[in-house]
Amino acid sequence: MEQHRYFTREQANALLPAVQTLAERMVAHRAALEQAQHRLGGFLEKISGNGGGMQPPELAEAHEAVEQEAAGIARCVQAIQELGGLVKDVGEGLVDFPTSREGEEVLLCWKLGEGEITHWHGLEEGFPGRKPL
Repeated sequence: MEQHRYFTREQANALLPAVQTLAERMVAHRAALEQAQHRLGGFLEKISGNGGGMQPPELAEAHEAVEQEAAGIARCVQAIQELGGLVKDVGEGLVDFPTSREGEEVLLCWKLGEGEITHWHGLEEGFPGRKPL
């Protein structure tokens, strides 16, 4: 794993108000991206048939919506990373914070909706391997 800033539980919890706001936006962008991709996919199906009377602006709008939502996700991920968090799931709002526990690098684990960081896991364990602090 590349070198990251290590956080104490208190330091990571202090960042949660900002991280939560960004994670909420990220999750909303992810949901909107899925809808935009579904809409674009429908248009592409029509095109592969005979076009079905679709207007070119409809396709352009669908492409633009996909691009805007993907860019929104990227901005949120970047902002969380700039705070020191590691985004693990853009749809669920999972964010980890590197820390050291008993001389070993591990991750403090937070999920959107949790009031504070109460769990950790090893580098390879992920969310299913969460353990209480």
